[in-house]
Amino acid sequence: MLTENEIMFLHEELKTAKNPLFYYDNDPDGLCAFLLLYKINREGRGIIVNSAPKVDMKLFHKVTENNPDKIFVLDLSEIEQEFIDNAKRPIIWIDHHQPMKLKNVHYYNPRIKDPEAYIPTTVMAYQVNQKPEDLWIATIGCLSDYCMPKYIDEFAKKYPHLMPKKKDLDTIIFNSPLGNLVRIFFFLLKGKTSEVKKCVTILSRINSPDEILNQETPAGKFLYQRFEKFNKKYEVLFKEATKKVGREKLLIFYYDQEKLSFTSDLANELSSKYPKKAILIYRRKSGEMKCSLRARFDIASVLAKALEGIDGYGGGHPNACGAVIKEEDWDQFLSNLNRRLKEKK
Repeated sequence: MLTENEIMFLHEELKTAKNPLFYYDNDPDGLCAFLLLYKINREGRGIIVNSAPKVDMKLFHKVTENNPDKIFVLDLSEIEQEFIDNAKRPIIWIDHHQPMKLKNVHYYNPRIKDPEAYIPTTVMAYQVNQKPEDLWIATIGCLSDYCMPKYIDEFAKKYPHLMPKKKDLDTIIFNSPLGNLVRIFFFLLKGKTSEVKKCVTILSRINSPDEILNQETPAGKFLYQRFEKFNKKYEVLFKEATKKVGREKLLIFYYDQEKLSFTSDLANELSSKYPKKAILIYRRKSGEMKCSLRARFDIASVLAKALEGIDGYGGGHPNACGAVIKEEDWDQFLSNLNRRLKEKK
C-alpha cells in the first residue's frame, strides 16, 4: 500500500499535470487504475499496451506525438532504461509485479518492501483517487486480479443488489452481478483498437455500474451490447473446454481463434470450476503458442522450470501466469510441464 506521503505526492503530480500520458496494461486492473487516475484531473491521453507488458522504445513515438509533461506507467512489469533516458520528463510508475531497479523514475511497488505482497495496481490508484463515486471501478479492478479488496464491505453497503450473499472470491467473480461487471471490463478490451479506445472513452464518463448492467443510458447500452457480442463466443468456448476435463492433473484446452484472445478468461473461470487442476489454455498465432496458466498452487515456479531449454518465455503471478512458446518446441514444453507437475506435491 502507498504511504500518506506517497499518496499526497502522486495526487499533486496528477492535479498539476497539463498533458499527462498514461501507459497501462490491457487488462481490467490496468484499465481501472488508468480510469481512477485520469478522473482526478481529466487531462491527457491513455495508451493501452497490448504486446508484451513493458514500455520500451517501440512505444516512444507516443511521447513524440503527444509531447506530455508527465508520463504515468500503470500495471506494466517493465520499463526499458533507454526509454526513461530519452523521455527527459518525469516518469511515475505504479506496479505490483517483480520489482526492477531503474534510474530516474518515481517507482511505487509494494513488493519492494514485501516480496510476498499482492496488491493490484487498482488498489493503489484508488488510494490516490479518493473519490467515493469511483468505488465501483476500484472494486472491479481489484477483483479482476483475483484479489478481495479491503473495501468490499463498503461496496456491498453501497450496491447490495450487485453482491451475492456468500462473499468469497469465486462466488463474487463467477456467480454475481458484480462478477458480470468484471467480465464486461475484460471483454470491452477485446477487438479492434479503435473500438476499444471508444469503449474506454465511454467508460471514463459512466457514473455508476447500474448504468451499464441495466443499460440505463445510451452509453451504458452501447457497452453492454458490445460485451454481449463477445460473451456469446466465449460461452461456446467455455462449454467446449469443460468437455476436456479428465482425470489428469493438467487440463489442456486449445482453441482456434486468431483475432480474439480468451485464454486468460477461460483459464480464470476453469480454475474456479476445477480448483484441484492446473489449467493450460492456448491458441496458435504467428508460429507461436500463446498460453495462460492457472492453479491454486505456485504454477509460476512450475512454468519457470518447464521453460528450461525451451524457445519461449513466460511468467506472472504465482497462481496466474502466461507464456509464449515457439510452435516447434511445443511438444517438448508440454512434456516438461507434465513432468514438473508430477514432481509438485
